[in-house]
Amino acid sequence: MGSETLPDQSMKLLSEFLRAEPAPSERRQFGIFSLYLLSLTGFGFGLNSPREILQGLYQIMISPDTLVSDYMGIGNAGAAFVNAGLLGFIVLFFFRRCRSPLNGGAIACLFTVVGLGFFGKNIFNIWPIILGVFLYAKTQKAPFSQYVHKAFYGTALAPVVTEILFSSASPPALKIPLALILGVVIGFLLPPIADHTFKTHQGFILYNTGFTAGVMGVVVVALLNAYGFAPIPRMIWTTQNPTVFMTYLIVFFASMIVLGLILEPKAWVNFRRLLRYTGQFPTDFVVLEGLEATLINMGLTGLMMTLYLLWIGADFNGPTIGGVLTVCGFSALGKHPVNTLPILAGVYGATLTQPLDANQPTMVLTALFGTNLAPIAGAYGLFWGMITGFVHCSVVPNVVAGHGGLNLYNNGFAAGIVALLILPIIQRFQSAPKKDI
Repeated sequence: MGSETLPDQSMKLLSEFLRAEPAPSERRQFGIFSLYLLSLTGFGFGLNSPREILQGLYQIMISPDTLVSDYMGIGNAGAAFVNAGLLGFIVLFFFRRCRSPLNGGAIACLFTVVGLGFFGKNIFNIWPIILGVFLYAKTQKAPFSQYVHKAFYGTALAPVVTEILFSSASPPALKIPLALILGVVIGFLLPPIADHTFKTHQGFILYNTGFTAGVMGVVVVALLNAYGFAPIPRMIWTTQNPTVFMTYLIVFFASMIVLGLILEPKAWVNFRRLLRYTGQFPTDFVVLEGLEATLINMGLTGLMMTLYLLWIGADFNGPTIGGVLTVCGFSALGKHPVNTLPILAGVYGATLTQPLDANQPTMVLTALFGTNLAPIAGAYGLFWGMITGFVHCSVVPNVVAGHGGLNLYNNGFAAGIVALLILPIIQRFQSAPKKDI
C-alpha cells in the first residue's frame, strides 16, 4: 500500500467493505439464520407459558436497562429468549427491506442485537435511535441501507430511552418527549462520530460503536446529571445455573459446525485458512472464505466460550448467554479461536493476580466482550494479545461510571481506551504487524 498511513489503509478497507457485493445464495443465508432465530424463540416458549412470556416481556419493556439488567431476572427466561429472537427478526426484516447483503458485517450486527436482547435491548427501546439514524441518512441524501448496520449497533444507547421514561419522577408530559427526542438526537449524531472514532484505533477493536457510544454516553450522562436525571448502574444478575441453558448453547453451536460441513464438505480447508487472518476490521469471513467456513468458525468459537464459562463456574444467564452469542456473531467479522484465546488468557491471568474471581459477573463479561480486541492478538501475536487482555481487565470496571451504565457496549468503550494506549507502544517496539493472507 505504499506510503499510506495505517488510518488511511483502515478507511480504505472500510470503504471496500461497504461496497462489497452480496454473497451468493442470499435467500439460503436468510433462511439459515431465520431458523436459528426461530430456535431461540421456540426455546423461550418451551421455558415458560405464553401468558408468562407476555407478562415477562411487559416487565422487560417498562424496566430501566442500565448495566447490568438481566432480563431473566426482570421478566423470566422464556421472555428473555423471545425478546432476543424477536429483535433478531426485526434486524433481518430491515436487512431484507434495505436489500443489505447478509455478509459478515450483517451477521455480526444481527447476533450483537440478539445477544444484547438478553440484557438491555428490547422491542420497545430501540426505535428512537433507529429513527435518528434514518433521519441522518435522509439529510445525507443516502439510502438507509448504507447506515442500517450503524442504526442497530447504535441501539447500544437504547437504555437512555427507558432510563428517562421509567427512572425519573418527572411528569409524563416532560419525560416522554425528552426520551424520544434524546434518542433520536443520539441516533442522528452517531454515524459521523463513529466514522471519526474508527480512525483512532485503525480497526484493531471490533466494537467501534461501543467506543463511540461510550464517548457519547459520557456527554449524555453529564447533561442528564445537570438536569436532574442521574442514571445509576445496577446489577440484576440471576445466579441460577440450569444445565438446560448450557446444553442449548452446545447444541446451537455444534449445529453450526455440522451445517457448515453439510453445505460444503471441504469447508474445513477454508476454515483453516480463515484462522490465518488477523481479524483487523473489516475482515469479512463470509466474503473471504464463504458462509460454510464462517459457520464452522462461529460454532467453534461459540463452543469455546461456552466451555470457558463452564470451566470457571460462571452463571448461565441473560448477560452470559448474550455475551457468548455476540462473540459468535463477530466470528463472521474478525474473531476466531486463534486470535481470541490470547485475550481470554490475558483476562483470566489478570484475575489470578488481583483480588478477583474469574466467575465474578464483571470479569465474566470482560472475558467474553473483551475479545473485541482480538485483532491486536491476530496482528501482533500471543504476547501482546495477553498483555492487552490483562490491561483491559483492569480498565473495564472503571469506565462504567462515566456513562452511568447507559452504554451496553461497555467493553467496546474500554477497548477503545486500551487500544489508544497499547497500539502506539506495540507499534513502537514491533514495527510491522502480521499481514493477512
